[in-house]
Amino acid sequence: MLDTLRRLVEEMSGAADLDEALELLVCRVRDVMEIDACSIYLDVGGSGDLVLMATDGLNPERVGKVRLHANEGLVGLVAKRKEPINLQNLSAHPQYRYSPEKGEEEFNAFLGVPIVHFRSVLGVLVAQQRMNREFNDKEVDFLVTIGAQAAGAINSVVAKENIRSLVDEVEEEPKTTFIRGVKSSPGIAIGNIVAATNLESLQSVPTRHAQDIKAEETAFFRAVETVRLELQRVNRDTESSYPAEVRSIFDAYAQLSTSDSLVSSVLAGIHEGIWAPAALRDAIERHAGIFEKISDPYLRARAQDIRDIGRRILMHLRKGVSTARQYPDYTVLAGDDLSITDIAEVPVEKLAGIVSAEGSSMSHTAILARALGIPAVMGLRELPFGRFEGRTVVVDGHEGLLHLRPSSSLLKEYRRLVEENRLTATKLSKLRGLPAETSDGDRLPIYVKAGLLADLATAQQSGADGIGLYRTEFEFIGRESFPSEQEQFKIYRKVLKSFYPRPVCLRTLDVGGDKILPYLPTQEANPFLGWRGIRFALDHPEIFMTQLRAMLRANQGLNNLQVMFPMISTVEELDEGLGLLERARAELLEEGCELTRPSIGVMIEVPSAVYQAGLLAERVEFLSVGTNDLTQYLLAVDRGNRRVSGLYDSLNPVVIKAVQDVVESAHRLGKLVSVCGEITANPAAVILLLGAGVDSLTTTASTLPHVKQVIRSVSRVEARRLTDKALGLPNGTAVRNLLEKVLERLGLETFGKGISPEFRI
Repeated sequence: MLDTLRRLVEEMSGAADLDEALELLVCRVRDVMEIDACSIYLDVGGSGDLVLMATDGLNPERVGKVRLHANEGLVGLVAKRKEPINLQNLSAHPQYRYSPEKGEEEFNAFLGVPIVHFRSVLGVLVAQQRMNREFNDKEVDFLVTIGAQAAGAINSVVAKENIRSLVDEVEEEPKTTFIRGVKSSPGIAIGNIVAATNLESLQSVPTRHAQDIKAEETAFFRAVETVRLELQRVNRDTESSYPAEVRSIFDAYAQLSTSDSLVSSVLAGIHEGIWAPAALRDAIERHAGIFEKISDPYLRARAQDIRDIGRRILMHLRKGVSTARQYPDYTVLAGDDLSITDIAEVPVEKLAGIVSAEGSSMSHTAILARALGIPAVMGLRELPFGRFEGRTVVVDGHEGLLHLRPSSSLLKEYRRLVEENRLTATKLSKLRGLPAETSDGDRLPIYVKAGLLADLATAQQSGADGIGLYRTEFEFIGRESFPSEQEQFKIYRKVLKSFYPRPVCLRTLDVGGDKILPYLPTQEANPFLGWRGIRFALDHPEIFMTQLRAMLRANQGLNNLQVMFPMISTVEELDEGLGLLERARAELLEEGCELTRPSIGVMIEVPSAVYQAGLLAERVEFLSVGTNDLTQYLLAVDRGNRRVSGLYDSLNPVVIKAVQDVVESAHRLGKLVSVCGEITANPAAVILLLGAGVDSLTTTASTLPHVKQVIRSVSRVEARRLTDKALGLPNGTAVRNLLEKVLERLGLETFGKGISPEFRI
């Protein structure tokens, strides 16, 4: 049966269109089960009605014409129940509806199974036989398995079919069609698609032997230098139109293109006798592959940056020349894998929106889009942007949607929203110099997260009270060996000085498990519960001590350092970490360094730390609740797994209760509690965190003005009342419904809502 399933799914996935895929399905099932008829009904257009889409055994002339309303007949009953129905004599069932036009009066045995894709019923697969008999368990199991396997293939074919239909010419007043992607930069853009010029493909580079190693080296160095100068030119040309924090991204790209790790890796390949393009291809894939294996979306997104640099170097290796282009007003730049330099080629005053087949909300492209205030949607796979050149589209960065056929009524609604967003942005810009203070006078520091030069520059311009989380692991992962103490010292010193005298919290090395270092590979069956965070650091004191010494040295004369230990699950781990920190400090004092003890904190990311919060708080100055991992562990949901990611909900009362418990434990000892994670960008969640009693928040630079507005719009007293009420609700949906009314009353209804309900998808 497995071979049959495998062949069937492969054939369906490779079908030219939906009709062919469904014909394959019903014919193969009829043959394998040796039955008299097999048919498939699909919910076309999401109306709930089931349309006969293919049959082998019923009247073929009725395909596409027979439509069953929701819950109508036995087919509708299968869809309603979402379970198989096996009947010996279908006409004896009270739900049976006689349909002579289908030609089924000859059939008695009926077996119907639902086709379900991520809880949604796509349709029903039906097996019928003239003989008056009940299908046996083996036959039922087979058809259920076929239905489950076919669901994914049908969904994929339907998606491709929809995309193909979008390319065709449409009527004057089209039905609105959209593609859902990844929300990468908020906002709304209405404009015309312009497809970015494609760069050379690294994957297409053939493997060849180098005829002249010296010549290959020279060509490679020349290409690298050309890219470096090119990025410098872009940086210089955008000086008047891009703020400093945006242009710093090009500095980061320039550093990446000339990094010792990448250059030495390419040279090693050339010295092995491979020509430069193939050596570059292999080096880029190795470096990008390291990041793609990391679960942290921030670090995983660096693979896109590395590949972009590789393509640009390859373009010059092959003497590719990019031609100047003319961009219309309200350009929506589109491409398979847009880079920051693709974006920079468009005059900023003409760039309205950005859409990309690849990429994530953590990519440099997304960072640039957010810094410029340009709406962006990424992850729009299999969309042939070149075929949509010049088409008017709507980019909905709030919902992660690209509307490819916006109707006139939808365009009118989005234009209204664009004007509302403009007024909101003007209002928020006035809050930059104001404190995040509740209406009853309680002030909360708001910190930002960082980890790259681009993040650092953007954070400086945001009006943040400091850096609440600086990820140090990036410097360890993007290399071929551990960074030295001096290398780390230089990085940490720059970060601390950039925000002096405001506090900067450096999180110690958070690798291991799924964040594999290329020079210390490990494999684990369950990396999320494995060798990561403080566990890895304590098992390698020689690495941990080097980092701690670098941090302490960088703090000399500044004294704005905070050190935070990640993934603490036991008191013993914290005690051991504190012991090593004190030892590093003692060593440096002996060496003549003038040091003060930094403020120490612990990340609360696992349930055991929640229950031990009091014991942990006794030993440190502050606690920081990392809600991304804590939500994942509390709900036992892998947020990176699309099959279950819908169950991940940081507004679940369990998560809020855990935060409140941590706050109460810490406050009994006079210690402070911060919260970081995606939850801090949610206005409803910000109110709950206020009510839970948190002392500060750490968010992204782009969401900081929104967070500040929420805090300034509510009192602590009201927030506590709402939090108490929310904790008595059964799930995150109920909590969300409760707070939406509050947000509307506070005048914050546009946050996360976007267009009016009648237009929402």
